[in-house]
Amino acid sequence: MKKPTPDTRKASSPKNGRLVWNHSTHIPGLIPILERLCKQDGIQTITPGQIGRVKGHCPNLQLRVSVPIRGGFKAIARHGKTVQEVFILTTLPQNQLEEAIAIAMRQ
Repeated sequence: MKKPTPDTRKASSPKNGRLVWNHSTHIPGLIPILERLCKQDGIQTITPGQIGRVKGHCPNLQLRVSVPIRGGFKAIARHGKTVQEVFILTTLPQNQLEEAIAIAMRQ
């Protein structure tokens, strides 16, 4: 049996990113959006983070890119008076990540 070479591996097929489940609670409706975002090219890992409360009210679920971090970006998910950090490790630049998020939220 031959040793696999880079040409014989499935390197050409796009690899889905992974969604890390490290909390038991999430903003309602956030997980399906993050699962769709994981399927986009260039997304490596998505980790939902800390949940908090804010004074302002956001009637619809929003997910927006906040600040760059090492290897990707931090995003903020808001719905109602609840806010949750989302860490996205990606090779995409910020404008392409924002487009990918918009596509994932539309589906």
